[in-house]
This record gives sequence, C-alpha cells and structure tokens, in this order.
Amino acid sequence: QVQLVESGGGLVQAGGSLRLSCATSRSVIEFDTMGWYRQAPGKQRELVATITRFGATNYADSVKGRFTISRDNAKNTVSLQMNSLKREDTSIYYCNGRRGVTGYWGQGTQVTVSS
Repeated sequence: QVQLVESGGGLVQAGGSLRLSCATSRSVIEFDTMGWYRQAPGKQRELVATITRFGATNYADSVKGRFTISRDNAKNTVSLQMNSLKREDTSIYYCNGRRGVTGYWGQGTQVTVSS
C-alpha cells in the first residue's frame, strides 16, 4: 500500500517562507510524477507544482519564481519550498504521486498566511 505523509504546514506572515515535505512509503522514483496541489475553502483543488521521475518540473503561474519543488531519492521525500508567501496561498496542501493511471494522495497539511 502506498502512503504519502505531508508535514511542514503552519501559520506564517505574508512575505515569509515555509517548507513542506512529503514522505513516501515507496521509492519516489517509482512514481512517474510527484507533486503538490492545494485546495482553499470553496474552491477546487489546483496544481501547485510537479516533478517527474526525470526531474522535469512544472509550476502554476501563480507560484512561479516563489515556490520550488525538489525530490530526495535517498530519503524518499518530495519537498516544496515556499518563499514570499501571500495571503492567497492559504490552503490545504496535498502531496500527490502518480504511477500510470493511478494517483495517490496524502492527507494534506494546512498553510495559513496572515497579513
């Protein structure tokens, strides 16, 4: 069974930084793509950033230049470094891993950005 466990969320002031981590029960290179999504109250879940097995990254326009996704193959973790946080970044952040047509989700971690 595949498990993804997020950590690192919390409360931060606007302009601050947070680092999210996602620990996997399987090797991260077993996933075609791993990524971070977020969902704010009353809104649909949206893509934040993804990284492929080969290290190619993709970011939502709203976070480009501020967020960085990375992968540690030895520790089986995927991280999201979030800088210059804005109030609109407030959401529950979910880790996702995809293998073929199957997607796996973590339980989510809350990020709250205050003004």
